[in-house]
Amino acid sequence: MTLTIEQVRTKSAAKIAGLIPCVKAAAEALIDRSYAAGIPIIIVQGLRTIAEQDALYAQGRSKPGQIVTNAKGGYSNHNFGVAIDFALLTNDGRSVSWDTKLDGNRNGKADWNEVVAIAKALGFTWGGDWKTFVDLPHFEMTFGLSTANYRAGKRPTQAQTDAVIALIKAHASGPKKEANDVIVNKANVVIDGVKAKDGVLIDGAVYVPLREVSDKLGAAITWDNVSKTATITKEAK
Repeated sequence: MTLTIEQVRTKSAAKIAGLIPCVKAAAEALIDRSYAAGIPIIIVQGLRTIAEQDALYAQGRSKPGQIVTNAKGGYSNHNFGVAIDFALLTNDGRSVSWDTKLDGNRNGKADWNEVVAIAKALGFTWGGDWKTFVDLPHFEMTFGLSTANYRAGKRPTQAQTDAVIALIKAHASGPKKEANDVIVNKANVVIDGVKAKDGVLIDGAVYVPLREVSDKLGAAITWDNVSKTATITKEAK
């Protein structure tokens, strides 16, 4: 079974519900654009209550488990709805992965790094760039505010949140064309009457998920990363 975009969105809906609106919109765009790149993801953490943060901080200290955070309740950006953590989803949606080297879409690039690039284009800061306590699944938008500012009741200005929405719209994949632009749209793919992963329609040409199409048509596909060549061989009957 291949997940549809609706199924992928549903898996993250509860976790992103408590985010401030513009961060929620950016998280939704991250899910959609990662899926369009052949990388289904799930948001595993969004807004955390102070009590949840304290319980997480206790892990590996006063409670069993591995230390996963250095932030007590009220000292994490998760507590103010401006941070998310993500993981990769298997194509059937039954499990998640934190494998940062996985190349599930078979394009010669690590899926994790592709998601990071998409998130940064949407305005997120990545925990993988931190100098101490590197947090690879973590993205946040702090709007220049510290957790102390948030605890004191400060929040992003309307201009700051409007800027995030404008950035999301500026990178939208909907149809638009200017002097040297191309039109990019989603393309439905149906193989022998069965819905497959969505493809991409770029200026009238449809690009499809090659491995899935090959598998469903009973052909074998190999990828040569040196020559960047995909070879399809029809299996003998």
